[in-house]
Amino acid sequence: MLYQIYETQRSLMEPFADFAQAAAKMYSNPLSPFGQNPLSQRVSASYDLLYRLGKDYEKPAFDIRTVQVGKVDLAIHERVEIDKPFCELRRFKRFSDDPATLTALKGQPAVLIVAPLSGHYATLLRDTVKTMLRDHKVYITDWKNARTVPLSDGEFHLDDYVNYVQEFIRHLQGIYGNCHVISVCQPTVPVLAAVSLMASRGETTPLSMTMMGGPIDARKSPTAVNNLAMNKSHSWFENNVIFRVPSSFPGAGRRVYPGFLQHTGFVAMNPDKHMKSHYDYFKDLIKGDDTSTEAHRKFYDEYNAVLDMDADYYLETIKVVFQEFALVHGTWDVRGVDGKLERVRPQDITTTAHFTVEGELDDISGSGQTEAAHGLCCNVPKARQKHLEVKGAGHYGIFSGRRWREVVYPAVKDFIAANNNASSPVASRNRRAAAAATKKVSRRK
Repeated sequence: MLYQIYETQRSLMEPFADFAQAAAKMYSNPLSPFGQNPLSQRVSASYDLLYRLGKDYEKPAFDIRTVQVGKVDLAIHERVEIDKPFCELRRFKRFSDDPATLTALKGQPAVLIVAPLSGHYATLLRDTVKTMLRDHKVYITDWKNARTVPLSDGEFHLDDYVNYVQEFIRHLQGIYGNCHVISVCQPTVPVLAAVSLMASRGETTPLSMTMMGGPIDARKSPTAVNNLAMNKSHSWFENNVIFRVPSSFPGAGRRVYPGFLQHTGFVAMNPDKHMKSHYDYFKDLIKGDDTSTEAHRKFYDEYNAVLDMDADYYLETIKVVFQEFALVHGTWDVRGVDGKLERVRPQDITTTAHFTVEGELDDISGSGQTEAAHGLCCNVPKARQKHLEVKGAGHYGIFSGRRWREVVYPAVKDFIAANNNASSPVASRNRRAAAAATKKVSRRK
């Protein structure tokens, strides 16, 4: 019922938001009679702020048209490689007329970026993608809003997330021989599970795995987000945050964790910060500071655009990651596409180098949570493991903004380059060891 009430309220607010937008333009236009008033700039700013607080935020576009590599501008063509019921695998293909540049592009590593399915759209990683495109072939998981997925497409579970990741990895391996994987925030757990399962079966695993700001072990330095998930019962979440999609959407009747509730939670974490940001925006409008106002709009166009998550996936993530800590306890069984249960064993990973990145001031995934992956992947040679703590960076700073571009990306780029040779003696030895370990596991079964 809450979802229906919210949608009704949003529909009622829409004409007022449209009026506020029109009034803001009218009072800011110097050719308009209303724009001649000494207070017109202040009135326009007030209406503009009302519009942005009341408007509906749709899914943003990646809108990456070109990327500069050296002195050459590369044209970017965005396309969907695989279309699954709950996710699209997007590729950002680079084009150039320069022969030398084309030759260089062909030899660059392929990277799968696994975006979080935790409230925001994959476009939150726009800066990540754009930076990576300088030196890599880039693919990203673009998760769909569950309210747009018809009930006829079935359910979506945490196990399905893990299976999607494996399918996407195999897709890139089929094209390039192998690939590298980067997971940001929430997907660090299912990505580690996906690679672990591939290793246990004796499949070829990615050359490297970079995990950034994720809750591998949420017991370490728990944040407010972790405490909520750990201190409330599974039934509390099911009874208080799960609702059915209204009839006005393609996914009518699907049980979801609505995006508007998630957004309320995001804002409630730092209400003073958001209030100050909006007040500063109001003052910048009055001053005519176009640079600051445009930066505010870009941030909140992304931040306020949220999606619904399928209830099964959300509740299982709470249970597995934040309540049972099944990954670190070694008790997590994932159901594959064939219906069989398989135990997640990170210790079976031997050929995939891994790099963990944490922000010093991260208030979503606390210190040590991502680094815990090194203890789980205990059979990866120490020389192929790396950890980076980014000083002064919060959660978003490790994958977007200046610190990402100047501190994190150079380290990620070097790590991928150092582990891009699948035919190296170390990699070959590790593959043989993995095959031998798999045979031993099979015999024990």
